[in-house]
Amino acid sequence: MYNFEFYAPTRVVFGRRTESQAGALVKEYGGTSVLIHYGGGSAVRSGLIQRVRQSLDEAGVSYVELGGVVPNPHLSLVYQGIELCRKAHVDFVLAVGGGSVIDSAKAIAYGLANDGDVWDFYCGKRKPQACMPVGCVLTIAAAGSEMSNSSVITKEDEGLKRSCNTNLARAKFAIMNPELTMTLPDWQTQAGCTDIMMHTMERYFTQGGNMEITDSIAEGLLRTVMKYAVILHAHPEQYEARAEIMWAGSLSHNGLTGCGNDGGDFSCHKLEHELSGMFDVTHGAGLAAIWGTWARYVYRDCLPRFVRFARQVMGVSEGPDDRVALAGIEQMESFYHSIGMPISIHELGITPTDDQLKQMARLCARGCGGHQGSAKVLDEEDMYRIYKAAL
Repeated sequence: MYNFEFYAPTRVVFGRRTESQAGALVKEYGGTSVLIHYGGGSAVRSGLIQRVRQSLDEAGVSYVELGGVVPNPHLSLVYQGIELCRKAHVDFVLAVGGGSVIDSAKAIAYGLANDGDVWDFYCGKRKPQACMPVGCVLTIAAAGSEMSNSSVITKEDEGLKRSCNTNLARAKFAIMNPELTMTLPDWQTQAGCTDIMMHTMERYFTQGGNMEITDSIAEGLLRTVMKYAVILHAHPEQYEARAEIMWAGSLSHNGLTGCGNDGGDFSCHKLEHELSGMFDVTHGAGLAAIWGTWARYVYRDCLPRFVRFARQVMGVSEGPDDRVALAGIEQMESFYHSIGMPISIHELGITPTDDQLKQMARLCARGCGGHQGSAKVLDEEDMYRIYKAAL
């Protein structure tokens, strides 16, 4: 194992009707003027935004609102949010939504606390020195942003999707009521389950530093998500299944499943970022479409990990290592299909040209500093080959 630092300072308030505590929590963490940041009309139609407003009113906290966050959240709305918050003297950003809303809220919070263009932090020109405090009311179990240090923003006019990862933006609190996820369409639920699994799998397929306890936590999380994803596919209103998935989403991306290893691979995420940056596909579905091809491309370079995954997670019986590893990959793809997820780019409903594949590979390599990966270190040519084979 390698030395590591585990840091997960976010306070979690979990269970039914916990959104009623939003105002008191904002006040406890020093908020006096709040931005309520959310996505589409569903948060309004469901009455959630009104309940959040009421809790803020009861706590004596003033607020302004900004909706309109979309999947693969846009930089233009971040700029709009920063301007609104400065005019209203906002000192706390409250995200009410899923990962896209939380990521957008973090970007606004970066912009409020630092001078200059906030995009500089996402394209790697500068590092933020501060961040306005952020809290969240989670409505989608997927991205894990509620407990992670990550924020991903899309510069929509250039089709660039980039991340900024610092502990400055970790949420002060995360309110998690599984009931708030019950109205999600099945596609969005299952894409979220895929994203949760991929956050763990990105940390699992590494070349060194693995700990038995970390592996066991990761494997248990993966088996749990697979079990309850299938249940939610048939019974979307089962509270226990929603709760299991929601908590797994937070644990998958708060660093717990990577303790002691080399930091993880994350090639699939980087490859998918270019795919959704160019074609605006659903992130979890894009990950499912890429994963099998990536796994077949790299498994021989990380064979012991793929064999362990096949046996401990997918339940593959004994056999030659190469065959066991491939069987594990095939069974994971079968699982993706069983919950309605794609396993190829074509199944996403898009057909990139060869020039577009080369452009994505070029942008991915550039965004990664030339190479990415742990299971196998990928360069631009490798990335192109994976995109090509994933069609």
